[in-house]
Amino acid sequence: MNDTERRVDRRWEFEDEHEFLEKLKALVDQGTPTDLLDVITPVPVPATEEILKMKRSPLRFFTLAGALSGLSLGFAFTIFTVFDWPLITGGKPLISLPPFIVIAFALTILLGSLASFAGFLILGRMPSIKKIQEPIEHDNMFIILLEGEAAQ
Repeated sequence: MNDTERRVDRRWEFEDEHEFLEKLKALVDQGTPTDLLDVITPVPVPATEEILKMKRSPLRFFTLAGALSGLSLGFAFTIFTVFDWPLITGGKPLISLPPFIVIAFALTILLGSLASFAGFLILGRMPSIKKIQEPIEHDNMFIILLEGEAAQ
């Protein structure tokens, strides 16, 4: 069995979100390990993250690293360009930060967004079509899957 297949021992289907959340909370309160629970919902349900005590995504570190590197590269690019091609006009200083902020800001946004996208692909183990597509259509059902040994 590869990592895309899983052995599902129990399955609960609900049409109502409140019933779904009640059953999920009851399973967690009974001591069911949260790593054996899997939920499928037609819409995002933030309460499931609270009930399952999910960890925060490390994606923010990719964004931070990309943004900080973009900021430093933006200032480095403009400052070293001025040193290579100095243009002395009216006794103004060669390195004046206000005009450099525009380029640094643009590179901060560009590299931050590209790093976020790369982090999304890396953390999601994409592109893997098998993990993107669910083999079964679930319509508008809220589903709890319990896999492994905990179902006994």
